[in-house]
Amino acid sequence: MRRSNCGSTHFPKLIFVAVLGLGGCSLAPIYKPPTITLAKDAWQEDNIWHEVKTNDDNTAELIAKRRWWKSYGDVQLDGLMQKLNSDNPGLASALYRYNQATAYVSQLRSLQGPNVDSGGVLLENRQSENRPLRGAGQPDVFDANTVGVTASYTLDFWGKVKNLVAAGEANATANAADLATVRLFLQVQLADTYARLRGADVTIKLLNEAVSAYTRALDLTQNRYAGGVASGLDVSRAETQLSLVKTQVAAVLAQRATYEHQIASLVGEPAMSFHLAVEQTNLKLPEIPLDLPSSLLLRRPDIVAAERRTAAANASVGVARAAYYPDFSLTASYGFQNTGQPDLLGVANSFWSIGPQLFFNLFDSGLRDAKVAYSLSVLDGAGADYRATVLNAFQQVEDDLSRLKYSAESLVNQSAAQVSSERTLELALNRYREGAVNYLEVVTAQASALSAQRDLVDLRTQQLRLSMDLIRAIGGGWSQKEDDIK
Repeated sequence: MRRSNCGSTHFPKLIFVAVLGLGGCSLAPIYKPPTITLAKDAWQEDNIWHEVKTNDDNTAELIAKRRWWKSYGDVQLDGLMQKLNSDNPGLASALYRYNQATAYVSQLRSLQGPNVDSGGVLLENRQSENRPLRGAGQPDVFDANTVGVTASYTLDFWGKVKNLVAAGEANATANAADLATVRLFLQVQLADTYARLRGADVTIKLLNEAVSAYTRALDLTQNRYAGGVASGLDVSRAETQLSLVKTQVAAVLAQRATYEHQIASLVGEPAMSFHLAVEQTNLKLPEIPLDLPSSLLLRRPDIVAAERRTAAANASVGVARAAYYPDFSLTASYGFQNTGQPDLLGVANSFWSIGPQLFFNLFDSGLRDAKVAYSLSVLDGAGADYRATVLNAFQQVEDDLSRLKYSAESLVNQSAAQVSSERTLELALNRYREGAVNYLEVVTAQASALSAQRDLVDLRTQQLRLSMDLIRAIGGGWSQKEDDIK
């Protein structure tokens, strides 16, 4: 049995005076967040992490204020993010759920204060002539009027209300973290789609340049064919190569349109009226610091939510345990009564009462035991969910670090391959003009050069996307301060 602030959960034999001295007790277990071993120089990729204590200021509210996308240096991306934060319907839905949670906390907090009711009854009655024990002088018809107020206040000796409020507040914080999770996910989704759209723009420019180059090559081949130097096969190959590249242009334009439509939905605009011009925008790849605390992961909003739900489950154990003890309250009432005579509010018609009340269930067929067992099981499950969320976060960061590392190596090699393919294409064209080779060698060199260029663009876009996913995995940037990532 977990320790609580009040000892045993079995109902003790207490006299009323002793009970009055036990205010402020809580039957919830002493809360400790689930233990997580943070990595310390144990990351497989470059060992860039070090262990520090968790910063208490890393709340979901602070995460929501981060402007991590500014590190990519794109003004248009910044404007799109502002529209997403204000107009995205999915984000608005998450905000409504958070508002519901905070309103519920306000309801729970009201239980900590007194409750005052007022009422009045003005009745005209006729009693039966044959009513048992009716007095001979009683009238058949009479009035019965009552007005007054009643106040009650719960004496929270066992911390039931206190733990209800604590659980509600923890769940509200978890909902705030859920809101931050949704916001971060949508922000990264927008940035990722924008990076792919701008990558498509670079590819479109590249393919259009290839169309121009292949058109010139076709003209060259047709001229050589007209002069009897080249064969009709060379012309056919040049025409085929040009048509294939034009097909690629159409395919990339179609893909770009889907990116544009996705961005429109993310920023809360109809796809048919939203447009982003084709631009050669070079998003800046952020530089990852060489020394990062692994505890940054603990400020990820989904981890914050999991931890707060564990705290809420812990408080709920105290609520369930309080059912073993009697409920105490103070009630008071004051008002006026008469049977229809004038001067209802006169002193002679006044009444009042004040005193404590006690309620205790003597037998419930095991209901309380079952509720405590259930609450303890929920607590264990919440702790397991928290640990699983943290481990999953470590995996995601490690995955992104690995991909970024090997993507950087691939980019270096691909850059060299692209330079070589362009040199090969130039040599093939020169040899073709000199009549040393047929056009098949030119076609092969063209296809190889274009493929190398497109692969290079794709790798650069992939690096941007991986860096964005790393920011998401860390929880919105790698700084522990609000304004450092921008």
